[in-house]
Amino acid sequence: VGRVKMNSRLNLECSDKITILRNDDILEIIKKMLELRDGKDEVDDIDHLGNRRVRSVGELVENQARIGVYRMERAIKEKMTTLDIESAMPQDLINAKPLTISLKDFFATSQLSQFMDQTNPLSEITHKRRVSALGPGGLTRERAGFEVRDVHPTHYGRICPIETPEGPNIGLINSLSTYSKINKYGFIESPYKKVKNAVVENAIEYLSAMEETKFTIAQANSKVDKNG
Repeated sequence: VGRVKMNSRLNLECSDKITILRNDDILEIIKKMLELRDGKDEVDDIDHLGNRRVRSVGELVENQARIGVYRMERAIKEKMTTLDIESAMPQDLINAKPLTISLKDFFATSQLSQFMDQTNPLSEITHKRRVSALGPGGLTRERAGFEVRDVHPTHYGRICPIETPEGPNIGLINSLSTYSKINKYGFIESPYKKVKNAVVENAIEYLSAMEETKFTIAQANSKVDKNG
């Protein structure tokens, strides 16, 4: 994710598999910082969807499982100091309880854990497509200002501007738009049709908010003649 963000911000062409800083990266970072100081470039907008990523359930469970494994590792090391290693069996050393407790704790007490709304199929789909700015690593209701809750231009085609609860959660809990999807890096993408040589092509391409800034975007309901 860091490499993708850096490539986008500094206009670099580098494989996302390279996870270390290169000499060119450091040079471009210094250039960009000097441009920002001289007012030749704009600072990042924290509410821009290119600067926000969706942490999936799998990622959150993975983090929780990692905590459980660390606890289990500590317990095994403690047992290894007291037991005779040569005669000890794996079941004498390994106890999966810390891992189980960690996962159960996540599903039972996490701020993001909810019972699924199964009133009807539509409510179930809506619940599954809900995104929240609250929870671990996110905002709190008290700390969230008006700018965070407001509709941002990058929400267009990605997050529904209408479907949000009233009250203290307004603007913090949203729903994905009908055709939007989340890419492998956690950024929300929206579908577009490419215009080539002034003709609208039928092929649909998905762009994230970062990639969208490189193109001129027209309304989907713009009038098109019979030749496209």
